[in-house]
Amino acid sequence: MTAYLGLGSNLNGPRAQIERAVAALARLPGCRGLRSSSLYRNPPMGPVDQPDFVNAVVALRTRLDPLVLLDQIQGLERQQGRVRGRYWGERTLDVDLLLYGDHRVAHARLTVPHPGLPHRAFVLYPLAELADAPPLPGLPALETLLAGCGGESLEKIAPPPLP
Repeated sequence: MTAYLGLGSNLNGPRAQIERAVAALARLPGCRGLRSSSLYRNPPMGPVDQPDFVNAVVALRTRLDPLVLLDQIQGLERQQGRVRGRYWGERTLDVDLLLYGDHRVAHARLTVPHPGLPHRAFVLYPLAELADAPPLPGLPALETLLAGCGGESLEKIAPPPLP
C-alpha cells in the first residue's frame, strides 16, 4: 500500500525537524520505498502570532494497517518533542496521514483522505511533486484541486531531503 504523509514544523529548526522525520519514517518497521517532496515554507494556517511553517509530503510503501501507521507517526511526533497545545498552533512536528492507497477510512481517530487535503496548498503542491494522479477517493482530481487552492503564499525552499 502507498501512504502519503504530510509533514509540517515551525519550531526548533523546522527544516531540520522535517529532515529528521523523513529519516525516521524511512526506518519504520513494515515500511519501505520512501520518497519525499521538496520543502516548502508557508505562513501559518491558524493563529498568525507564530512562525512560518516548513512543509513536505512523503510517499512510502507500507504493510501497516492505517491505525497502526497512525500510532507509529504519532510516536515519531512525540520523539521530536511534539506537545499538543492550541488548535492549529505551533509545533515541532506534525505528521498527517493524507492518503492510504485508494482506501477511505472513517474512524474516531482517523479520517482518510485527510479532510483538509483539498484546501491546503502546502499539501497539494508537494503531493503533486510525488504523483501526477494519486488516488483521491471521493475527491476531485489533483489538478482540479491545485487550480482552486491558490498557492501564492507557498515558497519552495529546498530540494527533497534524503531518507
